[in-house]
Amino acid sequence: MSRHGDADLRAGKAPSQRQLRVGEELRHALAEILRRADFRDPDLHDLNVTVSEVRISPDLKNATAFVMPLGGGHPEQIKALNRVSAYLRSQVAKAMRLQHVPRLSFQVDVSFDYAQRIDQLLHRPDVQRDLDHADGDHDGGGADAEDGADAERHDGP
Repeated sequence: MSRHGDADLRAGKAPSQRQLRVGEELRHALAEILRRADFRDPDLHDLNVTVSEVRISPDLKNATAFVMPLGGGHPEQIKALNRVSAYLRSQVAKAMRLQHVPRLSFQVDVSFDYAQRIDQLLHRPDVQRDLDHADGDHDGGGADAEDGADAERHDGP
């Protein structure tokens, strides 16, 4: 089987324990490096980001760090982080004991926006009405089921 075949088989599966462990260690290392913020790039001077997740490829050669700029979106900071990814990779190599340090890329984490959108949808009046109505049907059905269960217990030998 080719080297690419292994990656293709793995693409549809959940990340391995090793991927998760290395990704989490990488997230901690990147958060510490970015907290120090000793960059020459002017776009990164006032960098204030949260590293929410790091996803690493099955072969551990590539990693994508999902970051959220605090205080609003700053797309130029994400571009700047991708520009200095080689420097960040060298800093990660000093901070972690890995045989091969993965290539880093940065993306904006949109999961916070997605969660906020779902929350807004769930709090809409029409959705609340439907949820309240569904709860009323569920409770009524449960009472009848309990009465039937009591009847069975008492009718037994």
